[in-house]
Amino acid sequence: MAVHRARRWSLGGLALLLATGAAGGVLFTATGPAANRAHAASAVQTWSDEFDGAAGSAPDSAKWTLETGGSGNGNHELQYYTKSADNVALDGDGHLVITARKNGDSGLQCWNGTCQYTSARLNTARTFTQAYGRFEARIKVPRGQGVWPAFWMLGDDLGSAGWPNSGEIDVMENIGKEPGTVHGTIHGPGYSGAGGIGAAYTLPNGKAFADDFHVFAVDWSPTAITWSVDGQTYETRKPSDVNGNKWVYDHPFFVILNLAVGGDWPGGPDSGTSLPQSMTVDYVRVTAADTGKPAAGTGAVKGVGGMCVDVAGASGADGTPIQLHNCNGADAQKWTVGADGTVRALGKCLDVRAASTENGAPVQLYGCNGTKAQAWNLTSAGDLTNTGSGKCLDAKDNSSADGTRLQIWTCAGTANQKWTLG
Repeated sequence: MAVHRARRWSLGGLALLLATGAAGGVLFTATGPAANRAHAASAVQTWSDEFDGAAGSAPDSAKWTLETGGSGNGNHELQYYTKSADNVALDGDGHLVITARKNGDSGLQCWNGTCQYTSARLNTARTFTQAYGRFEARIKVPRGQGVWPAFWMLGDDLGSAGWPNSGEIDVMENIGKEPGTVHGTIHGPGYSGAGGIGAAYTLPNGKAFADDFHVFAVDWSPTAITWSVDGQTYETRKPSDVNGNKWVYDHPFFVILNLAVGGDWPGGPDSGTSLPQSMTVDYVRVTAADTGKPAAGTGAVKGVGGMCVDVAGASGADGTPIQLHNCNGADAQKWTVGADGTVRALGKCLDVRAASTENGAPVQLYGCNGTKAQAWNLTSAGDLTNTGSGKCLDAKDNSSADGTRLQIWTCAGTANQKWTLG
């Protein structure tokens, strides 16, 4: 692979992570075997962002933290990362757009003086980490000398272990001077920076990655990490590949998306580079293999206090609230968790009212319509996650009382968010 430095954590980001770690108990963590394509039927989605929202709106703060600063990130990068909608926003068509621009603000200072460019970088360190599984994103990269888009991960012990001991998995990196090539790399103790271990994938027939969307993924298990582009595997790394050094891919990692400008590896923009340039992300999805609890079936769904998920008043009307109730075997408590992602009772679907993604949004019974508000995953950890919002079915106010209404809330692993089927 090309010799390049790792995309290191900025000082501001490190401070954030240290503060997050000190808070304790705020990161949702799922572990289990890799969810590779050969076992896709047994995989369950644990986290996603489909980037649905109004044009110009910020990415969901319940999922992402926006970093700021112009430290160069250990690579002599030339951009200042901002929270501005000019650099990071939803486009209204289901995409996240990260845009690198020439900087016109003389007040933005970078490691080398007044910043020449602005861009954006966002991470899930405060909201989601996971060990093992499939991490994938559908991305259209920018083009031009000096641009450096990436989809990657860092270990959640970064604040205590430091880089590279915490580990780094680069799912996809592209540099503008190689329009048809992406790189997948691991960095750890004894194999970091220019010594990172990885490989490259090149599109056939001289095609450029900037011409269309492509799916970039890793399938990660305790014994291997495998990279693919559009379903084509091009690299696998195992503990035996790190030349006797420590294999540090045995704990949760968090996700990062960013678009850098310049740096030691890509070099700076030149006269042929046209700015602004954008990295467009269609989705990010994470799955983990189900290790025990079936993800599909029919029966009572039981939660905190052994109470059952119940359709209030046994009514089949659209908009009927969903609640906890003493288990009684009635049809209003017989749910079918389907392989299609729906959860059904009385011939209708479990639905997030108004397709909301906000904490506290109530769930209801509603005619099945195939929307993301009715897409759910029951994980082996007992979380019933709404994939449209990335949030968990939750008993309001941590209550197990008869009649407690159900809602969605950020997944926290608490008892009022744990459910069993059958």
